[in-house]
Parts: sequence; C-alpha cells; structure tokens
Amino acid sequence: MTEPIDGTRFNTGSFAPIAVATRSGLDESLHLGAGLVRDGLGGVEARIGSVDTIVYPRSSLKPLQADAMVAAGLDLPVDLLAVACGSHSGEAMHLDAARRTLETVGITEADLQNTPARPYGLAACENARRAGIEPSALQQNCSGKHAAMLATCKINDWPIEHYLAAEHPLQQAITEHIAELIGGAISEIGVDGCGAPTHAFSLRRLADAFAAVAMAEGPVARAMRAHPELVGGTGRDITAWMQAVPGLIAKEGAAGVMAAALPDGRAVAYKISDGSNAARQAVMPKAMNLLGVDRDTIQRVVSETRVPVLGHGREVGQLSPLRWLATD
Repeated sequence: MTEPIDGTRFNTGSFAPIAVATRSGLDESLHLGAGLVRDGLGGVEARIGSVDTIVYPRSSLKPLQADAMVAAGLDLPVDLLAVACGSHSGEAMHLDAARRTLETVGITEADLQNTPARPYGLAACENARRAGIEPSALQQNCSGKHAAMLATCKINDWPIEHYLAAEHPLQQAITEHIAELIGGAISEIGVDGCGAPTHAFSLRRLADAFAAVAMAEGPVARAMRAHPELVGGTGRDITAWMQAVPGLIAKEGAAGVMAAALPDGRAVAYKISDGSNAARQAVMPKAMNLLGVDRDTIQRVVSETRVPVLGHGREVGQLSPLRWLATD
C-alpha cells in the first residue's frame, strides 16, 4: 500500500531502490528510481518503481522536439539534425554544426537565446577557460537544438524574437507533436535549464515516444544513428552506447533521466529520483541487458564509460544497478 509523501506530489511507491554506491567494501549510498522496459508491442517487460511517475524528461526531449521540427518543415543534413538532438560537449565539431545550422537560414549565433555557458565536456570546457573564452550561448550544450528552433522559425516565417515563449507558434507546434508521440496528455509545461519549454509526462509515455521515433526510421532516428558523436561527444556514455548497439537511439536528460529505443519498438525509460547523473549512467548497463543487448557489448561500453567511486585519487568502490521486477 502506498502512502503520500508529505510536502511532495510523490508517494512511497513512486520510486524504488535502483542503484547502490559502495566505498571500501561498505554500501555508502542508495539511489532510488523509477522506470520500465517496453516490449516491441508496447507491453511492460520489466519495471522498477512506478512506470506512471510523471517526470520532466529534460534533454531526453530533444529527439522528440527535433521530430516535431522536422514535421514542421525543418530539412537539415543528417549531421546538423544530429546535433539538434544532442546535449553536445562543446567540441569544435559541435560548435561548427550549430553555426552551420544558423547559416542555412542566414542568421547568426547572436540570435540564440539559450542560457550562455561554457562547454559541457570537461576537456572542451578547460580548453575554453585556458583560451580566455567567455561563456556563450553557442558553447552551451543545447545550442544545436536552439539553432534548429531558429531555423524552423525562419522557414515558416515565424518571428524569432520570442521563440522560447510557450505560446510561440514554434513551441505550440512542438507541444502538439509531442502529445501525438506520447499518445496522451502533457501534464505540465515548465522551463528547462536552457530556457526552452520542457514537457512533463509519464515514464511509460516517454518510452512509447522513443519507440515511435525509432520504429518510424525517419530523419531523426537516421541522424542520431549516423552521428552519435554529435548527440553527445568524446568519451560520453550516450555516444558510446549508440556506437556499440546497432539501431539504438538514446538520449540522457538532466536530473537523472534516460530514454532509449531500438528499431523493433523495444524501449527503456527511467529516472533517478535524486537526479544523480552517475547513478543514471550506472543503471544503463542493466537497462541494456533487459533490452537484450549482448553481454560482450555491454561490458565493452562499461569499460569505456564507467564512473568509479574514488578515494584519494584511486578507485575504492563502484556504483552498481539493482534488480528490476519482471512482469507477466
């Protein structure tokens, strides 16, 4: 029996133990989460916590937003569409792709309205600091999406001055398209870290939407599969998973969200309740196992991307995923 958690919208069934962090042989931290693995017909094969937990997918929305823009007439080369789907690391290849997206419609980075920042990738960020480059909208990890938003406005003769407003024609079109992809109502529209609207709905609907994009084999799925390095970046787990698993589309989101899907409609969506990105990353191998990805592939990606628990600069522990419940 679930009970409300005072002062929140959650109840005691919303989240369940999903990952544990161990330090020097002692379990140190327990992370809770919720999620599901979807079969190719839309059924739930495995779950943890409540699959109907409402979340802001945050940047996991980007492929859905990009799909909406394509439906609104956006026609970009595959590499530029890939960076529109990504939370890029701010490497030269990412900044170049965002600039070229703007150039397709004759505008510049001065028109970007996303929050100025230094690059998301550690190496790119350090390089920018050393070079004395101030934070900018172009360097911020969402600039590919925002460049695509501006391009979509231009080709539809929509104004670009307030393109982030929820009532703007662009955002209205995105909202309507996402509602179609999830096959249900959007629970809430908030403001994401970059300034764009972000849409809240259940984890079950998030998995359904990713499955729809993956199965459609449309421009967004093709772009993400062709250029996973532009969806994430060098050393990023999101890029490594798409490079390793044929046909996979995947996108992480801030505050511990993950969504991924295969061409046959199998999909996964989950959220770490405390927003831990390290726990989000640690759970991904379990999610891929439940999707049927082979052990050798999983181990190869984990060896490249795992986040160790450190003590005095050396590995003294690890983050490990916990068991999900199988469903009949």
